[in-house]
Amino acid sequence: MSSASGTGNPTDKLDFTGLPPDSLHIYNEAALGTLEFELRYERSSSELHCTVLRAKGLKPMDFNGLSDPYVKLHLLPGACKANKLKTKTIRNSLNPVWNETLTYVGITEEDMHRRTLRLTVCDEDKLTHNELIGESRVPLKRVKPDQTKHFHTCLEHPPPMPSPTAMGEALRGISCYLREWENEQLHSLEERGRLLLSLQFLPPLSLEDKDVEGGGGGEGRRSGGLCVGVKRCAHLAAMDVNGFSDPYVKIYLKPDIQKKSKHKTTVMKKTLNPEFNEEFFYEIPLAELANKTLEVTVWDYDLGRSNDFIGGVSLSCHSQGDALRHWMDCLKNKGRRVERWHILTNELPQTLSHD
Repeated sequence: MSSASGTGNPTDKLDFTGLPPDSLHIYNEAALGTLEFELRYERSSSELHCTVLRAKGLKPMDFNGLSDPYVKLHLLPGACKANKLKTKTIRNSLNPVWNETLTYVGITEEDMHRRTLRLTVCDEDKLTHNELIGESRVPLKRVKPDQTKHFHTCLEHPPPMPSPTAMGEALRGISCYLREWENEQLHSLEERGRLLLSLQFLPPLSLEDKDVEGGGGGEGRRSGGLCVGVKRCAHLAAMDVNGFSDPYVKIYLKPDIQKKSKHKTTVMKKTLNPEFNEEFFYEIPLAELANKTLEVTVWDYDLGRSNDFIGGVSLSCHSQGDALRHWMDCLKNKGRRVERWHILTNELPQTLSHD
């Protein structure tokens, strides 16, 4: 975890210079408060650390003229349940101090270029629904790897959702933009969490290697094949009423005519961030592997009824993006273990078995 130290780091400071007095007065009347926090992306571990430091001058939300504030983090675009983190609640304060570090794992460099971190300050209310005080959004491309960046921002009202009629008027004639917007919304709905996989193609042992390993007996020696390591998942979608899941992972190597390629991990109870650290081996020549598809799915175990599909990913020469890069890196680097995080989507593969 990174500490809340920003000495010597670049700082985004508030700047009210140049504003006319009337504008400043209007701003002060509508002020929601300010939020101070730090972001640090650790490239080697694929972790994004957000240290929520403090807020000042928050808008009072309770009858006593105070608030019970906490901060929610949400990566955009992305499914809400799969990547939402929150701080503790500070009672009866308009100037809360958290000094709390929240960490996202499985964040790739591609994420840092295309995603935005939304920080929402809310007032907790035990009798009614929690109220939103204000928010701040930071494009992650502003954070350089392995450097702590300090932010001190004004909280803002969330952007209003336009009505379909107004939206149609505003976007009339720019169908390309609308298609991109719709694709982004679709992508944000599809993401169900992250999965860390390792792939390693192990070449067959030569006769000399077998003699060294086993004294020349020849029995039980390894042929060439694919070693699949299911490491861990992060920020899975919650499938149970308790806000958690009981996840396990299934893998298939297709086509699988004889239906012998299925492997399953153990079930991890009540967690959205399970660690499996299990490996499975497929005995197969490299030439045949180039025509195969590795299908990996994550499920929520339910006793006495059908298990719930959480998300999955398919890796082959016909995949795209990170899945294709991971598969090709494995095939091109015999003997080397290659690890990569993958985004789980809600697209259910052809395998419909729930066992």
